[in-house]
Amino acid sequence: MANPAANPEPDAPRHLPGARAAVLLPLPLAGAYDYRVPEGLTLADGDFVAVPLGRREATGVVWGEGRGSVADAKLKDVIGRLDCPPLPAVSRKFVDWVSRYTLSPPGAVLKMTMSVPDALKPPKPVTAYAASAELPDIRMTRARERVMAVLAQGPPRLGPELAVEAETGTGVIRGLVDAGAIIPVQLPPPAPDSGAGSSPGPDWRKPGPDLSPDQAKAAGTLERAVAGGGFLVTLLEGVPGSGKTEVYFQAVAEALKEGGQALVLLPEIALSAQWLMRFKDRFGAEPGQWHSDLTPAQRRQTWRAVAEGRVPVVVGARSALYLPFSDLRLIVADEEHDASFKQEDGVIYNARDMAVVRAQLGGIPIVLATATPSLETVVNVETGRYQSLHLPDRHAGAALPEIRLIDMRKQAMPSGQWLSLELRQAMTRTFAGGEQAMLFLNRRGYAPLTLCRTCGHRMQCPRCTAWLVEHRQTGRLMCHHCGFGAALPGACPECEAEDSFAACGPGVERLAEEVSEAFPGIRARIAASDTLTGPHAAAELVRQIENHDIDLIIGTQIIAKGYHFPLLTLVGAVDADLGLTGGDLRAAERTYQLLYQVAGRAGRAERPGRVLLQTYMPEHPVMQALKEGDRERFLAAEARDRRQAGMPPFGKLAALIVSGPDEAAVDDTARQLGRAAPSMEGIQVLGPAPAPLAMLRGRHRRRFLVKTGKDINLQGVIRDWLDRAPAPRKVRVQVDVDPYSFL
Repeated sequence: MANPAANPEPDAPRHLPGARAAVLLPLPLAGAYDYRVPEGLTLADGDFVAVPLGRREATGVVWGEGRGSVADAKLKDVIGRLDCPPLPAVSRKFVDWVSRYTLSPPGAVLKMTMSVPDALKPPKPVTAYAASAELPDIRMTRARERVMAVLAQGPPRLGPELAVEAETGTGVIRGLVDAGAIIPVQLPPPAPDSGAGSSPGPDWRKPGPDLSPDQAKAAGTLERAVAGGGFLVTLLEGVPGSGKTEVYFQAVAEALKEGGQALVLLPEIALSAQWLMRFKDRFGAEPGQWHSDLTPAQRRQTWRAVAEGRVPVVVGARSALYLPFSDLRLIVADEEHDASFKQEDGVIYNARDMAVVRAQLGGIPIVLATATPSLETVVNVETGRYQSLHLPDRHAGAALPEIRLIDMRKQAMPSGQWLSLELRQAMTRTFAGGEQAMLFLNRRGYAPLTLCRTCGHRMQCPRCTAWLVEHRQTGRLMCHHCGFGAALPGACPECEAEDSFAACGPGVERLAEEVSEAFPGIRARIAASDTLTGPHAAAELVRQIENHDIDLIIGTQIIAKGYHFPLLTLVGAVDADLGLTGGDLRAAERTYQLLYQVAGRAGRAERPGRVLLQTYMPEHPVMQALKEGDRERFLAAEARDRRQAGMPPFGKLAALIVSGPDEAAVDDTARQLGRAAPSMEGIQVLGPAPAPLAMLRGRHRRRFLVKTGKDINLQGVIRDWLDRAPAPRKVRVQVDVDPYSFL
């Protein structure tokens, strides 16, 4: 812990000894607490400090002048300042903004910024070994002679490194230390792995690929935006395979040229193996990475290096938005339409929208890249809030795939089969031509429902209002909402009939079973979130597909995002209508986006592609828009429907989810909230009603929907409402502003 020596931001307000300073703690508290600055210490806003909290010590951030939150008699001293760069002013403003918008305690938002407490401590020095200036009189063995020879040839060596070079064990090294022949030397900690401050880092001078005229024009616009600075939102729209990534790489290069940092947000960072390879090819080094699959040591190193400005580029999932960038110059949200950017637990927020806010607070440009922009983004372009760049053609002249609808109402499908004759025939031709195919079904496991043939009993999760999904490869029934798992019982728990359970409907595992029977020589691989468990598994899958070690990929939505496989020419969507049910206001839009992205995997090189969509609703506007390639007409109809209903982006919407382990307490809280609901003009409150998932992870759930016009302060309305009907301790009320999930 450092004392007076600090590195405060220029012009940061200073707090002298004896003054009150407000300290925000990364806890779900109402606000910052006052502490006294002790003698011998001067603090500045943004400093990380250790403070007493009850009987323990906590770490927080100086958040401004004290506000009288603690009486003089109870005021405690700050223990000390941590030896860490202060949290930048823009990060503190961002925490406050997200807190106000999402109606979350500011400490809960700060916790996302302080997600690696160990990174607040300076890295520990490492112990190396050097030869003593005076060699003591000891017996020298051959192993000892090799150790001394290695140390005589260069700088001090780390213990494991010295043992390898001297071809001996660590016991020999310890013996030489005990004898005084070699001495321990403290060295600075090594630089983090590539992309987190090591040298060399990404090189903006490295020439990129040749760009088409459309790409070069778009890249030039983005480069000028970065060089000029200032807040600007740009939609970079292009058909799948048009080279959007290479275009925004030019903007990243400009940020590096200016000496700043860049952040690229991806919806599925753990599955971005090809993106990382393309980045390394373009810049000669990997970027810093930020996602849940990093080890604690990697997270600690990267967080610290970002704060110290030693990471020029970070690619990450939504949580990367809260890293303490010292000089951020550019943000890119790739696949900006993707629902994975919405965080549903804890602080509920949409990372794409918060990224726009972060760019505005920092006065920097942001790029929203996608082939299928969200309706919210399209409306912002139409109203002039965002600028738009369009890449209409695939790179290198590749043609967009032909999309054909297969009306499953007219197919005579044998029991237990899900692939139509036309799709099977197309697969046969594809494999015969030495090409690859992809089957898309957005359902993990073997079957979505397991029931008893005798009595109809359905296997349900004991903790959620959801059916258990059979995963035959692991021999388990799984809940996809809470992770509960159990073996399939030998007898029905309801009627005790033995071996009576039947699988209903297909999942990707059942589809793979059908494929193995229809195409016994085909090398198939399932790609789903439970089979690709991290970046290494995804990278191995990409390698196998690129090397043509796999003929057929059977996958869920994770295969829809950005992959480029030259031999992949056929895509078949087995149940294309799956996302159109459920009452979600974005159901049609999301289904269109997902199927269009899946279709975009076909024919991305010189070989033409085909897409077959199996549907029971071929007349649905989504299916017709995909078939005709008329996205504008579909979006216009979608916008008209939402405008008439006053739904986002033409109105405001929020959900209140009341939950708790005691159903009676949840119902009572929901009734009290209902009685206190606002009844002003322009505000409509629906509920309370049981949520579609009326129980989730053992918690009973009730739901309100609040709909208002664009001119109403929705957060203020909800804040006043919750103040009038506070929830008891064992009941939680979560607010979801602009909900994406209606479960």
